[in-house]
Amino acid sequence: MRILYVGPAHGTAQQRADALRRLGHRVHVLNPRALVPRKRWLERWTWKTGALGLEGFLRRRLLARLPNEEFELAFVDGGELIGSRAVDGLRTRCGRVISYNADDGFGRRDGHRFRLYLQAVPRYDLVVVVREVNVAEAAERGARRILRIFRSADEVAHAPRPLADADLSRWPDGVVFIGTWMPERGAFMEKLLQRHVPLAIFGDGWRKAPEWPAIRTAWRGPSIYGQDYVKAIRRARACLGLLSKGNRDLHTRRSMEIPFAGGLLCAERTSEHAVLYQEREEAVFWSDANECAEWCEQLVRDEMRRSRIVESGRHRCVANGHLNEPILARILEEAQRS
Repeated sequence: MRILYVGPAHGTAQQRADALRRLGHRVHVLNPRALVPRKRWLERWTWKTGALGLEGFLRRRLLARLPNEEFELAFVDGGELIGSRAVDGLRTRCGRVISYNADDGFGRRDGHRFRLYLQAVPRYDLVVVVREVNVAEAAERGARRILRIFRSADEVAHAPRPLADADLSRWPDGVVFIGTWMPERGAFMEKLLQRHVPLAIFGDGWRKAPEWPAIRTAWRGPSIYGQDYVKAIRRARACLGLLSKGNRDLHTRRSMEIPFAGGLLCAERTSEHAVLYQEREEAVFWSDANECAEWCEQLVRDEMRRSRIVESGRHRCVANGHLNEPILARILEEAQRS
């Protein structure tokens, strides 16, 4: 299939585009962010207002950059810069246009960022979401067809990597959290440190935390990606899976990436995590910082139990099919029914 992939040319979006290629499709990536002139004030304006006043400008630039070939499908990843008329324009060249959005575009956390996406929801042939709550919200917005899926790890990007001697000294072997600071996370980390959990934090924005003086010794640097991300997961005794409260998450990408990469998922107890993994056998779950600390203390001491959970968790992740290739194959199959 010839697919126009309208999404960022990096990160998890790039991983999904690469997975489509591994499935045998011919994929052309068009990055909507490249349509916005690289001026800080303009990038901030598009984020805060949902590109207010720029819809026509963005649509014209998008359609002008389409390659001179026909496509069978346009796969819009995110869609915050793609308005209703842009979707209609893509349909004239691509036949079907589908939307995949792992963010909570229907929620309130990001203000007006997804203004254009919400307006365009009725124009897509298929709207793919990763939260159950988004299903009814998409229907209320007029979505023609809706598919709810779980997030996915990538077969290549998150495959376990062997650890060299240099990796053993570079990455901490205690409890690791890899992620951006959010308001609810600082106090949680402070409580873990008060319980003497051997904690290491990698991520951006942590200096903004009111608890920064108490947690700064645990911060090891900004966000990590690629092989560094996978190796840090493998080296750790346990990897924390924290949710985004503003995003109404009941699972995250790390719910799949950590087990698949060969790490132990130590995550907040939710209804979706309970469906994904058998508690205490394939992952460990907690309801508050104290329970999390108790688990961390056990896992740091008991290597045999930790290893069993790691092996079982990875097996379950693969068996669940929450990897890019089967998830994307399911999306394309559903799209072709529309």
